[in-house]
Amino acid sequence: MMIGKTLLECLEGVEDPRADYNRRHNFLDIMAIAILSVISGSDTWDDMENWGRAKKEWLESFLKLPNGIPSHDTFNRIFP
Repeated sequence: MMIGKTLLECLEGVEDPRADYNRRHNFLDIMAIAILSVISGSDTWDDMENWGRAKKEWLESFLKLPNGIPSHDTFNRIFP
């Protein structure tokens, strides 16, 4: 029996602050990688990107990642 919501279900209601033309990566993917990487010890945008690249195969089992892992610049734009 599962109690509560999954991380992805919790993030579905978060509004994407990016302009429509500037959306290469799914916002839900960016948020999930950021949260999971910080829980795992990431402190910087570079850490988030590196963590995502190291865990890419696992992340692909539940995230869409149509354009791969977001870059450190992408994380910086979302979380200035």
